[in-house]
Amino acid sequence: MEHVLRNQSGPNGHPWRTIAVVAAGIATLELLGLVAVGVAMLAKPVMNRARTEAAATTTSESKQPLTTPARALKPRGSISVTILNGNGVAGAAATEASRVRARGYLVGEVGNAPRGSYGRSVVMYRAGRRGEALRLARDLRIRLVSPLDGIRPRDLLGAQLAVVVGG
Repeated sequence: MEHVLRNQSGPNGHPWRTIAVVAAGIATLELLGLVAVGVAMLAKPVMNRARTEAAATTTSESKQPLTTPARALKPRGSISVTILNGNGVAGAAATEASRVRARGYLVGEVGNAPRGSYGRSVVMYRAGRRGEALRLARDLRIRLVSPLDGIRPRDLLGAQLAVVVGG
């Protein structure tokens, strides 16, 4: 019986479980200390680089004139628009294409969006075409304007803008 009791105690008579919990606690504190030191060492160069880039950006922006000439919008007749049905209702894209044509735009492709769960209609645009997209959205009374999202530029087949008809 004494042999069993001796195996359950540590060298000073403490239970082995208490010794294991204390050792695990010390190891955890050491690990947290090492992680904190590692993060601090890694964050310092990243912060220095971010500050340098921010200073360079601020310097280059201060050299530009405060008012940059706005890029003239292309005429409506030279803007190609792809109309996509994003709500699943048959004929919704064709109806919207008629509205777009009536406002003087060129209608490119008329078809279905990659997904049919758009809750609201949205005008999407390629890079550099935000002004034209805002004008089209205003013409069609669509409140949501976004860069291409979920639609690849090649899906537009050369069009600059896309109207996704939502629910």
